[in-house]
Formats: sequence, C-alpha cells, structure tokens
Amino acid sequence: MVRHFPTFLCAAVAGLVALGLVMLASTSAWVRGVEAPYHFLVRQAVMVGVGLVFAVVAAKVPLGWYRKLSALGFVVACVLLALCFVPGINVEIFGSKRWIQLGPLPQFQPSEMAKIVVVLCLATWFARWQTEVHTFWRGFVIPGLIAAVPVGLIAAETDVGTALSLSVAVGAIMFCVGTRLRYLVPTALLAMSGAAWYIVNNENRWSRIEAWLDLENPVHQLDKGMQQWRALLALGNGGPHGVGLGNGVEKFGTLTFAHIDFIFPVIGEELGLFATLAVVAAYVIIAISGCGIALAAATLFNRVLALGLTCCIVVPAMVNIGVTTAVLPNDGLPLPFVSYGGTSLVFSLAAVGMLVGIHRSVHSKKPVEFPLSRETRLAVKL
Repeated sequence: MVRHFPTFLCAAVAGLVALGLVMLASTSAWVRGVEAPYHFLVRQAVMVGVGLVFAVVAAKVPLGWYRKLSALGFVVACVLLALCFVPGINVEIFGSKRWIQLGPLPQFQPSEMAKIVVVLCLATWFARWQTEVHTFWRGFVIPGLIAAVPVGLIAAETDVGTALSLSVAVGAIMFCVGTRLRYLVPTALLAMSGAAWYIVNNENRWSRIEAWLDLENPVHQLDKGMQQWRALLALGNGGPHGVGLGNGVEKFGTLTFAHIDFIFPVIGEELGLFATLAVVAAYVIIAISGCGIALAAATLFNRVLALGLTCCIVVPAMVNIGVTTAVLPNDGLPLPFVSYGGTSLVFSLAAVGMLVGIHRSVHSKKPVEFPLSRETRLAVKL
C-alpha cells in the first residue's frame, strides 16, 4: 500500500488540474474587463506546463540539497515578501499587496514560495536539533521565530487567510515533532485572541463576519455577503447532477471571482453534487497519501518536510471549500490546482514533486554488497 501512495497522489492532483482547466474554459470567458474570451485558460495551461517542469525537477533534486539551501531560501523569501511593500514593484489588487512585478517577469505572489520555504526551514531545524525538540528555546522559541517572520510579512500584506493557513501548518509540524503542549496551547490561544482583536477592529473584515452570520439579510446579499449567498444559490441550483457543463448562470457576473476563489460553487452548479464530492475526495486522497509518505520517511527531515508540504496543500483547500459553502467567513484563498493562479499552481505542483522525491528516497536504496575476502572452491573428482 505504501508503495502506491505517490500513484494515488499524482492521480488526484492530475484530476484536479484537469478539472480546473475545464472549469476555466467554462468561467473565464465571462470575466469582465478581459477582451480575449479564453485569456485565463491559455495562461493557466502555460503555467501547468511550467509547474510540471518544477515538479519533475523537485522530485529529482537530492533531498540533501534542500537542507543546504534552506537558509538561502529563507532570506530570498523574506526579501521577496518585503518587496510587496515597495512602490513601483508591488501590485495592489482590491487593497491587498500580495503580488510583485519585477521588470519583464510575470506577476508573482511571494507568499506561495514562502510557504514551502518555511516548511523546509523548520524541517532543517528540527532535523539538526531533534534531541532538543522538548526544550523551550530550540524546540519552541527559535523555530517559532523562524516561522513568525514570513507569517508576519504575509499578514501585513492583508493576506490573512494565507498567514492563518501557514500558521496551522507550522502548529501541526511542531505538535508532531514533539514540542511541548504547555508552550503550544497558550501561544495558540494568544494568537487566536490577537486575530479576533484584529478582526473586530478592522471594519472591512468585521463587516464580512456580520454578513456571514446573516446571509439571508437582503442588505448583506447585495454587499459583503453577496459572493457566499450566490455561491449557495449556485450549489442549490446544481442539485445532484448539475445543469450541465457551461450552462451555469451564476458565473454571468453575479458570482464574482468565479474563476478564482469561488470556482467550487460553479463546479457544483454545472456538474452537480457528485462532482463536488469527488473534489473533496481528491483532497482527502492527497492528505492520506502525503501523511503516508511522511510516516514511511526514513529521517526526521523527510518526515517533517512531507507533513508540512501536505498541510500547505490541504489546509487552503479546506478553507476554500468552507468559505464557498458558507461554513467559514469569506476570505481570499484559492482552491489549489483548480482555481486560476499561476504562482499557486506552480508551487503546489512543486510541492507534489517534493513529496514524490521523499518517497523515492525511501525505496531507492540499493542493497549493500560485501566483497568476499577469501573464496574457497570445492570440486568433486569423479
């Protein structure tokens, strides 16, 4: 069973990527302000190719190289995150400064790279100090500070959803390696209290909470709660079997960001309940396969890296599905492998490649041959 985890993982990811391209063909033609009807589909198809190259390279790179490059990657990730606040380089969209534009290079979202780098740095740290994971400084404070710098920069971009999902991944890593609960629990409670204070004192986010708590209010349906309300209508309209591919009506302007954050309700409207359950099942397969690869890993570094990469894929998916079904308040996290977004797709596929590489490192060991120091031959003379 363990040997087939990468097969299940790649099959689930391939299905999600293919579904994403199909749904982009259905939704991107109706995006306002874009002249070419399949502009987003073509760009996403190109990024699929780039992501596959990244995945193959990530699977082939020796895992020891990742450990050696973790410190450099941390510095590069923090610098790129800091560039999100530099005028002329940053790209602000709907009040969020999550993207940068460096000369002729395409628009880039550094937080997607930072997620993988944080996991890599924590895996390197705990592998170096695995005998001191129960201590206060090397088991909690220093790794917490390693994660806090990128998470703080991501939160300052007003990308709170990514910051919270990365924090969950960091917490899962520290819990699994053995960091003491007496350090983790108070810190988690303090972080949640700080997040609650920020939300209450932020007019935009608090209005989203109020709209989420009362979606049936017509005032909210035309304002902050419109996306989630229209998403529920789309899911209800689809029923068990859907209205047919391309026949959905909510994507015609009423369900904004139908090709990005709210592509899941369009799947439900056009392909039906069974398609949405298949999407959920695909992420469950990814979670089980990633955790299985982590459990089978031979070293602590590989185990922590596999667990963190799995969380970086699965946690945003859980949040996106929760938001689009009105289980959680509205936030701007895409659905991995399905939503439009080149940076997210490329680094998610790279994470899958790294998971496959971790599995290959376990099952590619060659048997050690011990040369004979003296050979004796016996013969029978007839």
